[in-house]
Amino acid sequence: MAVTLEITNDYGYVVLVLVLYIFFNFWMAIQVGKARRKYKVSYPTLYAIESENKDAKLFNCIQVRGFLQYDFFCPLFCFNLDPRSLPLFCCSMECQRGHQNALEMMPVFFVTLLLSGLYCPIVAAGLGAFYTVARYFYFRGYATGVPENRLKIGGFNFLALLGLMILAAVFGVRLLLS
Repeated sequence: MAVTLEITNDYGYVVLVLVLYIFFNFWMAIQVGKARRKYKVSYPTLYAIESENKDAKLFNCIQVRGFLQYDFFCPLFCFNLDPRSLPLFCCSMECQRGHQNALEMMPVFFVTLLLSGLYCPIVAAGLGAFYTVARYFYFRGYATGVPENRLKIGGFNFLALLGLMILAAVFGVRLLLS
């Protein structure tokens, strides 16, 4: 038995959230690229090795505060133990691990967003936008060098993803029952 799907205009919100996340991913990649140049970690090396690079930890997972670069959210994440980060102004972050984790989760996010958007586009777009904002904080938390900081606000991304998975599952069940 065939099922006909009608894609409403509201699905445009889902598409825009998807594009927003793609731009966010590019932004994270740029941060990692800056860190590669700064800490001399060349491609194709994914993570710097401490025995080969004295700044390996800085590249892999630490936020470095820059002079007169104030970030509104910085007080939430300025737990860096690096003595070079003593100025009160921050935050230029370098975080390979935070970006890598975002890449690992991207397929699940994209699939659940697109499928759940077919069922309930406004809710799916809202959850997708919430997920994107939470992933920003996840990235920033990782960039402090204290991996637990990624979960302070960033951990809420899992709630958004759970919501998208539930919506996608409900969509699948409704397709089977129609």
